[in-house]
Amino acid sequence: MPEEEKIPLLTLPALALRGLTVYPKMMVHFDVGREASIKALEESMSSNKPIFLVAQKDIRVEAPDMNHLFSVGTVSVVRQILRLPGKSIRVMVEGQYRARLHDLVETDPFLVAEIEPLEAPAVEGRANGLKAEAAIRQSYELFDRYTELTPKNTSPDMLMNIMSSEDPGYIADFIAQNISMRVLDKQSILDELRPIQRLSKMNRLLHREVEILEMEQSIQRRVQENMTQNQKDAFLREQVRVIQEELGDDGDGEIAAYRRRIAEAKLPQEVEEKLLKEVTHLEKQPFGSAEASVLRNYLDVCLELPWTKKSKERVNVQAARKILDADHFGLEEVKERILEFLAVKQLAPDLRGQIICLVGPPGVGKTSIGMSMAKAMNRKLARISLGGVHDEAEIRGHRKTYVGAMPGRIMNALRQAGTKNPLLLLDEIDKLGSDMRGDPGAALLEVLDSEQNSTFRDHFVELPFDLSDVLFITTANTTSTIPKPLLDRMEVIELASYTDEEKLQIARNHLIPKQLKRHGLKKNQLKLTDDAIREVIVSYTRESGVRILERELGSLCRKAAMAIVSDGVKSVHVTGDTLEQYLGPRKYYPEKNGMENQVGLVNGLAWTSVGGTLLEVEVNVLDGSGKIEITGNLGNVMKESAKAAFSYIRSRAVQLGVEPNFYKEKDIHIHFPEGAVPKDGPSAGITMCTAMVSALTGIPVRGDVAMTGEITLRGRVLPIGGLREKSMAALRNGIHTVIIPKDNEADLERIDQTVRNALHFIPVSHVDQVLANALERPPLAEPAPEGELGAGMSGGETRTPLHQA
Repeated sequence: MPEEEKIPLLTLPALALRGLTVYPKMMVHFDVGREASIKALEESMSSNKPIFLVAQKDIRVEAPDMNHLFSVGTVSVVRQILRLPGKSIRVMVEGQYRARLHDLVETDPFLVAEIEPLEAPAVEGRANGLKAEAAIRQSYELFDRYTELTPKNTSPDMLMNIMSSEDPGYIADFIAQNISMRVLDKQSILDELRPIQRLSKMNRLLHREVEILEMEQSIQRRVQENMTQNQKDAFLREQVRVIQEELGDDGDGEIAAYRRRIAEAKLPQEVEEKLLKEVTHLEKQPFGSAEASVLRNYLDVCLELPWTKKSKERVNVQAARKILDADHFGLEEVKERILEFLAVKQLAPDLRGQIICLVGPPGVGKTSIGMSMAKAMNRKLARISLGGVHDEAEIRGHRKTYVGAMPGRIMNALRQAGTKNPLLLLDEIDKLGSDMRGDPGAALLEVLDSEQNSTFRDHFVELPFDLSDVLFITTANTTSTIPKPLLDRMEVIELASYTDEEKLQIARNHLIPKQLKRHGLKKNQLKLTDDAIREVIVSYTRESGVRILERELGSLCRKAAMAIVSDGVKSVHVTGDTLEQYLGPRKYYPEKNGMENQVGLVNGLAWTSVGGTLLEVEVNVLDGSGKIEITGNLGNVMKESAKAAFSYIRSRAVQLGVEPNFYKEKDIHIHFPEGAVPKDGPSAGITMCTAMVSALTGIPVRGDVAMTGEITLRGRVLPIGGLREKSMAALRNGIHTVIIPKDNEADLERIDQTVRNALHFIPVSHVDQVLANALERPPLAEPAPEGELGAGMSGGETRTPLHQA
């Protein structure tokens, strides 16, 4: 017989793995941080060569040599490399075949190995075929038991993958790759070249893992049974104690218990003296009297208050940044302000009197960012909802002499938190009310005043309590309804509406995983494309935050759960085209901009409580007697802006190419579509002026231009508000150019980078500049006088209706 042909050796870049083994025909991704390993991967990608992956014997070794590596590894192909923050990378590889390590020919700048490819012997013969079949069946049974014991770490798809294969070697490799085992056990599977023996060895290891898991579950079950018995015993002992108290058998013990609790609490002297006096009073009361019941209630409440107990505060800016970034996407200005507060707190630990008010539309994360702040500072959190509170006693409590008296919400929140330095979240402070029972807003003046709250007295407790260590965070949708003295005590931080791109990232990273977990779905059972999420945002929601968006995503999860349970499908894939099958017809249609240049039709921009919107202005010029008609459910400010624009056109009629006597011979009708929606604000001034000039001169207005700005009688353009939301509306409606007041140029820094790159912003200070950029051709016969092109004064919107132009 001829001699067996010797397999030639190969020289490939090598990567030493720590705590990981890669098998042939398996797709694996892992993080790489060592510089030599990164260079080996880069060499493999640049030279289009495979890479040799071999496990380390000791994962603590940073620079391994030949003695630190196992002899058998896997030749793999690098499929993807992803750069991570810092110096590490994430790589995806696919194993190709086994190979034996002969030598390391280079160790700097990365490992280069000389390897010998290894071939698995074929399974031949009837006996071997039967052995293989028996081993495969055993692996099915063992892996099925393993998946039942570890449902979080495995999925039914893994079992299906195994059952669809008849290759014993592949089945052994697949199981070894996807279960938790020691590195030496995994390496022993890789070292075994014979498929049947490899699967048999894998079955022995898998059987051992199953026995260990069953033992763990048995121990956990016994612990749970013991805990249930202990709880039952405690419940029975408590019942016996209550029966004894009802029979009056333990009166002296009760008084002694109160005195002991007071002594152990280490209370301030004034508080201790007051409570001991009340205990003496209780001791003299006959059993079962109404006064005794009131005194017991009072003592219990006072002793539950955290007079001296504090939680250890964590003032770490870096840790807080990680928590805030993990819990919330965007909101950079708010996060920065909170981190500044923590930085000052880190330098001056005794700083007191910080009261922050988070103001923004519903659903943008005001309450949740307060909760994240408590977690970041390691403070206990107590939330108080002030919406609809009308009674002063809700804040200060009732006198204890009244029937059913109780402490106010501030004291109850401190009892709930259990410390005297918690974070108290006062929700919806803008919705406080007042009536004949008092004004709760006035009661909060003392609570939120750092100069007074160190001796806050609740009507029920009747003792001074120090609130100076409490961090108060209040939330509101608007500051207009907050009493001015109360607002003066708080530092206001505004939260803007989310852009569509921010909503997409929030949905992808936060809302969808939350809803999948809530509805019992796995990640692979409901797949949503980015187009589908964008379609939900645009066509099914109209909001500044993400509350309704989360509700719609929850509806998608319910539909997917129904399809999986009823129809037997394994996975639901939702795209933008198939979205209506699950959520029904679209509730909102994106505003379509025709992009046609038309006479008397101008694209304005408006701010609403749910974000920005495109606001068209239409003007018709008719033969008449000089009347001006303004329609579209407009407020007084907007009507005055129309009259100011009209007066400006009259003053410059000759220069604008308009008939000088037009105000005597022509009627002008200005209309804003969507007449059922209230509109107000001054920022549609230049929009109405441009529409009137276009209608009077017959010059069309560019359809790809939108504008916003207040106009004066002299034609100056004054600044406006809501530029961030308005620019988002322009981008959403296909606008290319946005004309803004020059004084708003600094606000461009706060606009989303995607929007800034997609739109062309033109800052203007005079209406002549607006007309030059908005009309097809400039109407000016001569430029405006030098003095009329000055910068606009400080100004902006003063009201917040549904549509603020």
